[in-house]
Amino acid sequence: MNILVCIKQVPDMESRFKVDAKGTWYEESDLAWRMNEYDEYAVEQAVQLKEQESGSDLTVLSIGPARVKETLKKALAMGADRAVQVVDDAAAEKDPFQMASVIAAFAKDKGFDVIFTGMQSQDRGSGQIGVLVAEMLGIPALTTAVEFAYADGAINVRRELEGGLKAVVTAKTPALVSCQLGLNTPRYPTLPNIMKAKKKELLEVPVADLLSAESRLTTLSLAYPEKKGSAQILEGEVADLVDQVIGILKEKTAVL
Repeated sequence: MNILVCIKQVPDMESRFKVDAKGTWYEESDLAWRMNEYDEYAVEQAVQLKEQESGSDLTVLSIGPARVKETLKKALAMGADRAVQVVDDAAAEKDPFQMASVIAAFAKDKGFDVIFTGMQSQDRGSGQIGVLVAEMLGIPALTTAVEFAYADGAINVRRELEGGLKAVVTAKTPALVSCQLGLNTPRYPTLPNIMKAKKKELLEVPVADLLSAESRLTTLSLAYPEKKGSAQILEGEVADLVDQVIGILKEKTAVL
């Protein structure tokens, strides 16, 4: 089985973000970087599938500048066979359509049976890449997967819907699966596997070799959330708090 998993490097969400000079993205300097959390579940599921299907081959791909190699190395240490960096120092300026077109251009002649992606990225959060790649390749997309099973050329997925509902869907390979949090428990790379990862193939492909699509989306501005009214904190005994709440409702609202 031939497997591809697509990952993104994102800032640690505990970082202090600043809007960049252009006002259209965040300032990328002085940030700690890590694998997108949703993509960790995608890598783990891809590795589990590789372990299940003897003789499988697993490629991991990421688009970005030189620093994404560190994230690719983590995926190699988790169990991927090789890594591909699509070299693009201006990846943050590409819209989801362009990013998906790059992945589809790379994958179109590789014969991948299953492609895994995260449901969305933690920074942009568009949730578009997976379904766009599937559409461009003409294969089914099984999205928001919280359970995954493969047997006899068919993928069975339990999808998370709104309101706590779940849907069970199936598709023949080739197919794309986007992974939701909780799908599995991503493994922690052990020291021996980290050392093995250093000997695995890490290829570089210039983005110009794959990108032909024009941007469909333009970011006009990025801004901090607007600060709104302050909160009022009530303290005291329960009976006093009830009286205070009733007084506020009478004074400031039309509820009473």
